[in-house]
Amino acid sequence: MEGSTLTRPEPGSTSARPEPSIWERGDRVAKIAFALLCVGFVVGFFVFPTYPVYDSYYSLLWGRDLWHGDGLVFDGFRYPTQHPLTIAAGFFLQFFGEWADRLWVALILASFLVLVAGLYRLGKIAATPLVGAIAAGLLLTRFDYPFLAARGYLDIPYMALIVWAAILEWQRPRRGISVLVMLSLAGLLRPEAWFLAAMYWCWVAWKATWRQRFIYAALAASGPLIWCAVDYVVTGDPMFSLNYTSASAEDLGRQRPLSELPSAIPGFFQNLVKLPVFVAAGVGLVLGVVISPRRMLMPIVVLVAGLITFVVLGVAGASVIERYLAVPALALMVLAAVAIGGWTMLLPGWVRTTWMVGAVALVILGVGFTATRLNLARFDNELRFRGQAHEDLTEVLSDPQVKAGLRCGPLTGPNHKIVPDARWIAGTAEGTVLAREWVDRIERQQRDADAGKKNSKGEKIVHPDPEDLARAKASHEGGVAIVVTSRFAIFKHAWSDRADNPLIQVPPEGFKRVKTTRFYAAYVRC
Repeated sequence: MEGSTLTRPEPGSTSARPEPSIWERGDRVAKIAFALLCVGFVVGFFVFPTYPVYDSYYSLLWGRDLWHGDGLVFDGFRYPTQHPLTIAAGFFLQFFGEWADRLWVALILASFLVLVAGLYRLGKIAATPLVGAIAAGLLLTRFDYPFLAARGYLDIPYMALIVWAAILEWQRPRRGISVLVMLSLAGLLRPEAWFLAAMYWCWVAWKATWRQRFIYAALAASGPLIWCAVDYVVTGDPMFSLNYTSASAEDLGRQRPLSELPSAIPGFFQNLVKLPVFVAAGVGLVLGVVISPRRMLMPIVVLVAGLITFVVLGVAGASVIERYLAVPALALMVLAAVAIGGWTMLLPGWVRTTWMVGAVALVILGVGFTATRLNLARFDNELRFRGQAHEDLTEVLSDPQVKAGLRCGPLTGPNHKIVPDARWIAGTAEGTVLAREWVDRIERQQRDADAGKKNSKGEKIVHPDPEDLARAKASHEGGVAIVVTSRFAIFKHAWSDRADNPLIQVPPEGFKRVKTTRFYAAYVRC
């Protein structure tokens, strides 16, 4: 039927190609739009001076320890899992001194722009430039993604590496080394890429020479091997990260049995891309496969591979949170873009016109759906809070009386959430900043062990490590106690579990308040 004829003939076709429409000549407009987007991000970087999130600050701290030749410590109270590539980045950023944390955010924002460009390219090669532009637009308006970038999450460069690896493979099938290098780097950020590299090795090794297979295998295995090597050098256990992550996921309640994953995945996707995009992705999948199944292959591969790695992580006992479905969610955005702009794949006709009108109606409904649920004030508050809280904590820790108090004992916060920020700002060493939640746990463990109590497995509770007990006692005898005072900040930086002892929100007995800001108060005892 004429209305459903592709504007681009299938490979091998000899039919004449019609004059490209404006929708197929969109690269120049896309480049201008991307340049304006980059300018907007530079402006936003200074208007909203955000700082790294919890995990990222630890990467900077580990990089600083490495810079000073100090031993790295990966095992601590709710420490995040180490990621070798971020530790390397944290190390090199030490060249810039106190600007390192802001430059970290700048690098992640730059990675997000690379990701936007990659999603445009992925949509373009799967369909047309308009589809690519719509996919990039959907990414920019799924605010969870730019919000992750603004807070310096390592997931952003990970996603950029995966998307561009897919693009390189699509441009030249069985490309080999360059794709595996991308996946290897991604594998130093998140272990999901190990499975992607293994699957890709099976694909490229099938028609490779034995020499090529060996090189490909070395690249595919470099991610887990380097990760295990770092674990072994620091902890003596090459499997430390895997075991530690599983234990941490259990402690934080992020594990789910395999039986719950099928029902959890759709909900996670809806949270990431929102319901209209999720529905449009299903429509786009069907339409794209009907029109040109070959061109839909790469978005489908990204979707399926991402789902497989997510399930494998869940089975391995790692955390099961929606953020780990961010890569397959990108594929859903491309498929949703096909549903909206895929009519540009057709020659003029009633099918194309009907589809175009329906797409416009779908966009209007989607905009209406988003507008009725969008709270820009929330994003403004969240972004400003990151900068204001950092400024307040810096002001508190720069106070002369607080600095004097740091010479009398450790610095404590309510729980683990401000520990890395405080360590980075104060420039203190490992073990000098404690969470009062941890102190409470150590002291309870000591009391329970003295009383001969048993745990849930019927085993006697053992006494805590003497060094840990000494550090816990020292936090009562002197030092600095940071208290979170603002209600908004309490839920961000002082509250993690309803079972927490409420007394962690107040300073130990005998501490005197010496400094107060919008979000924090400092108490000192010497």
